[in-house]
Amino acid sequence: MAAVTPNRLRWGALLWVLTLQFFVVEAVAQARWTGPYSRADEVISALGTADSPARQLMNASFVVQAALILGGALLLLPVLRGAAARAVPALLGAAALGVLLVGVFPTDGNGTVHAVGAVLHLAGGALGLIALAYAVRPISESLGTVVVLLGIVATAGTVFFLTGVTRYLGEGGMERAAAYPLPIALALSGAVLWWLGRGGDLAAVESSRRAERECERARLAEQARARDAALESAVGGDRRTGADDEDPGTDPEDPWAPPRQRG
Repeated sequence: MAAVTPNRLRWGALLWVLTLQFFVVEAVAQARWTGPYSRADEVISALGTADSPARQLMNASFVVQAALILGGALLLLPVLRGAAARAVPALLGAAALGVLLVGVFPTDGNGTVHAVGAVLHLAGGALGLIALAYAVRPISESLGTVVVLLGIVATAGTVFFLTGVTRYLGEGGMERAAAYPLPIALALSGAVLWWLGRGGDLAAVESSRRAERECERARLAEQARARDAALESAVGGDRRTGADDEDPGTDPEDPWAPPRQRG
């Protein structure tokens, strides 16, 4: 695994913090929308269609978002801990691919590819946040708790949006409940990981983990030695017993033979 250098940590954190650009661009695109625009009724993708005066800006934001999500995940991978860390790049990579497809193929251009991209982005992002929560929890339990809560909100929003359960929040509102937690959680995670690394807490965590691994290896080695010693003792005892049983000088029918030699 690659080392967690200060530059790598800084740039990875910065990329995830910059995912907040999505909210800025969305607000600009909404402001330039001709006529009223309701975030509850209109989906995000509408801002990237031909009806949107800021469609090029919005679609460019989607493409940039893909690079920010994936780039941050790859740079910060050495910081993450546990088995869940291996799933984070794959799931967030799927989310990045999805938002890339959304930006390259607007809904009024190639609706099928756009829909596939939207599903990938929402589902990959929601599951990626849950995996990320477990991967950062050994470093910061508070961060892990916040991220997993955002992941649960994103997962619920994704399920409701894809199944058409949009009565209370509207189609656009439910889509935003599914999509908004990802950049928020990534920006928060990037900032916290950078701050902990700056204060040396990540190094302390790594040192503690290394000490735990050394203790575990020593414990396993001691168990192996004890097991080998027990096996050698058992094999030695069997050999001695066999040698006594095969002693030609011992008559099992001899009533005057010592108790140890009687059959």
